[in-house]
Amino acid sequence: MRKVKNVWSIILSVLVASIILTPILYVQANKRIYAKRVTRYLVEEKHYRKDEIQSVSGVWGKKLPPFYAVTVFKDEPQVEYVYFAHDDIIQFEYRVAGAVTGVELQQKDVKHYEPR
Repeated sequence: MRKVKNVWSIILSVLVASIILTPILYVQANKRIYAKRVTRYLVEEKHYRKDEIQSVSGVWGKKLPPFYAVTVFKDEPQVEYVYFAHDDIIQFEYRVAGAVTGVELQQKDVKHYEPR
């Protein structure tokens, strides 16, 4: 009888752990996938060198679409470029990086803007 209780407690523990971990792993995997898609797009299609890109980070946002990537270029560290990487990869917007305040950007001020 005691072995049956132990088996059920193990099964229940595994079930609870998988219910908790599955969404976390899903989000982390998609953030990584979106960052890699955007990096590949920038290198292969836009012909940037990897050393020109400071960072590409996958983001899980609160609005739709839930996943996107934020890119910062080394020659423009104060600007974040937001890319959607669902079917096609498009640059959605650019904005001043979080730490910099009081700066307003115009299209003519940004180097890596991709007009649609």
